[in-house]
Amino acid sequence: MRHTLSLFLTLTAFWGLMSGHNSILMLLLGAVSITCVLYIAHRMDVVDHESQPIHLSLKIFGYFLWLFKELVIANMAVVKSIWLGNASISPVLVTIKSSQVTDVGKVIYANSITMTPGTVTVDLVGDRLTVHALFQHNVEVLNTGEMDRRVCHLESKC
Repeated sequence: MRHTLSLFLTLTAFWGLMSGHNSILMLLLGAVSITCVLYIAHRMDVVDHESQPIHLSLKIFGYFLWLFKELVIANMAVVKSIWLGNASISPVLVTIKSSQVTDVGKVIYANSITMTPGTVTVDLVGDRLTVHALFQHNVEVLNTGEMDRRVCHLESKC
């Protein structure tokens, strides 16, 4: 029931932000649409802890702030390499181990790596991620385990 309520609140907020309409008819049609989506999702049995990870709600904003800072730093490094030319690029393909237990945690970790400019998660099998990095320095930063620890803290399961 918590997950259904969370989905309802998420859909309502999303609909309210995207529609921009507040007439009685539009609000009624929005409520009908949200009710239909909730009914279909409930019948398909897809509303669970993975589709609505409300256990991450309290810590996700702190993680996003840290990730945003890392994205800015990585963007500056990529721009610097563009200005300096190909000599500053040292591409590498490595396999790193993740310590996340849940599939949601592994996907958050893999997507966080991919969002960071200069790195792409190519494959995720079990607890091993294959990462292509534009710079050797990116691999060294990943090997420090800071992002891995932060994702573990986010999901509180490591």
